[in-house]
Amino acid sequence: MKSGFIITLLICTTMLLMACANPALQHLNQGHTYFEQELWDDAIAEYSQAIELDPNLAVAYSSRGAAYSEKGQYDRAIADCDKAIELDPDYAYAYNNRGSAYNSKEQWGLAIADCDKAIELDPDYAHAYNNRGVAYCGKEQWDLAIADCGKAIELDPNLAVAYYNRGYANAVLGENEKAISDFKKCIEVSNNPDLIQQAQDVLEAL
Repeated sequence: MKSGFIITLLICTTMLLMACANPALQHLNQGHTYFEQELWDDAIAEYSQAIELDPNLAVAYSSRGAAYSEKGQYDRAIADCDKAIELDPDYAYAYNNRGSAYNSKEQWGLAIADCDKAIELDPDYAHAYNNRGVAYCGKEQWDLAIADCGKAIELDPNLAVAYYNRGYANAVLGENEKAISDFKKCIEVSNNPDLIQQAQDVLEAL
């Protein structure tokens, strides 16, 4: 089971203008760049600089939490997301990031509760449906997992991990044709070599 930054030109322009007024946003933007490059320590350093300059910047805590999760430091990730939510109780990304960390700790109920909240705040948040699907897989509630991953795919047809997770659930249920289709689609749309290799390995086993 597998647990984005979609930045439009308008958002980029707005952020650049805001950065001129708030230097913390310069570090936040650089942190996002490092995050996309999977340079987790560099991303954490930039997010920490942003927080030092603006301790009320919820997005910096949430983003640093996501980077900590990528390093396997889940308790730190949860603490950062806790702080982000304290600063902005309506910040859907923070609930989703905390839910993802809870998934990694196999605390399925807490993960589901956070993903529920993220979806309540943003009903079109594909990653939150996928992460809730992961939690349902953990609880062996396969039909619910398939439904959530399907919703994630409906919202974002290029969300490769959702195909992988739905394929996993279908395979457990013995729905091999559906599983094979999902793993093939995962490979088709993914740009993550590790995920592609894992999907290929499962396909060979099927």
